[in-house]
Amino acid sequence: MHVNLVNSATNQVKQTKVGYSWTTLFFSFWPALFRGDWLWFFVQLAIGLFAGFSTFGVGFGISTIVFSFIYNKIYINELLTKGFQAADKSDHDILLSHGFIVDNMNHTAPTH
Repeated sequence: MHVNLVNSATNQVKQTKVGYSWTTLFFSFWPALFRGDWLWFFVQLAIGLFAGFSTFGVGFGISTIVFSFIYNKIYINELLTKGFQAADKSDHDILLSHGFIVDNMNHTAPTH
């Protein structure tokens, strides 16, 4: 499932996948680099190299598996903090259902 995010200040649109990151599983830190996510590129690279050197390469694979579960969530949260918002109602509903945003509409309790 993909979600489109738009930054109204810059008119920049980003489409990203919600959920498990198969690209991170297969290509490790490279998807972060291609997305321009420098911080998480270096974090994944550093953790992978450190874990790999200390475990003869096994730790690199384990760190890649761990990041494949969490990287898309990290990336979407960073985009939201940088001012990106859901492009339309269906994208808003996807972000809402996956816990990225909360529905802040004021609901009043019915009176009896």
